[in-house]
Amino acid sequence: MREVPKQTVMAIKSYQNQAQLLVKNYLFADPFIPYTSILGGILACKVAYDLTQLISNFHSKTYPGLTKIQRVEWNNRGISTVHAIFISALSLYLVFWSNLFSDELAGLLVFRSSPLSTFGLGVSVGYFVSDLAMILWLYPSLGGIEYVIHHSLSGIAVAYSMFTGEAQLYTYMVLISEVTTPEINIRWYLDTAGMKRSTAYLINGIVIFLAWLVARVLLFGYMFYHVYLHYTQVIKMHIFGYILVFGVPAVLATMNLMWFGKIIKGVLKTLAKRQ
Repeated sequence: MREVPKQTVMAIKSYQNQAQLLVKNYLFADPFIPYTSILGGILACKVAYDLTQLISNFHSKTYPGLTKIQRVEWNNRGISTVHAIFISALSLYLVFWSNLFSDELAGLLVFRSSPLSTFGLGVSVGYFVSDLAMILWLYPSLGGIEYVIHHSLSGIAVAYSMFTGEAQLYTYMVLISEVTTPEINIRWYLDTAGMKRSTAYLINGIVIFLAWLVARVLLFGYMFYHVYLHYTQVIKMHIFGYILVFGVPAVLATMNLMWFGKIIKGVLKTLAKRQ
């Protein structure tokens, strides 16, 4: 093999160093993380949509026979599944395994943040913006007013926490609830594929019930209890952030309970049909 000239090697290394400096000093510099992460989240949604469409065309027997709007929803659920896996994994790590929000550290936990936690919220904002835009553009094909309310409140709360650094712990506690999204999407995929009477559909329904109970009912109760224990810190937040900490989770918790009632009815109905 012919050796690469030394000048060429040095030039390549120089460009690499310049690219690294650009990423470090601009794209991932603390002041720019919110903006680059939002754009990254929107781009990731586009990539997830296209990949879902591409993979489904070649590997799904159901997809080619769907209507145009069904295909859009199929691809859209691919986006929400990818986002849910990413943000729920990051949320579980930051809330329960990292020491970012530990009571043992000095300083008020309601004002703690890190480049990673801010980046994760930015990606989530990008997702909520993209998904809400699709819901409104095709309204009400991808979801009714409850989805508009859910995405609007979630997007505002997450964006506020990202830009200000306030209450990121409670924001991530709420975002753990996204762990139920893949199961909900699988249920829709199975239903669309005509597998509503399958064992997989029944098992998925039970998993939804358990995941919803833990992540969207019990965990919300724990979050409100945590806010109560740390109220002396919460009261020091900006009034808008203070309202969001109480208002948004309360509305979402109410919606979660309403949906949980429907899930219970659905599971009982499915079990009754199998007897």
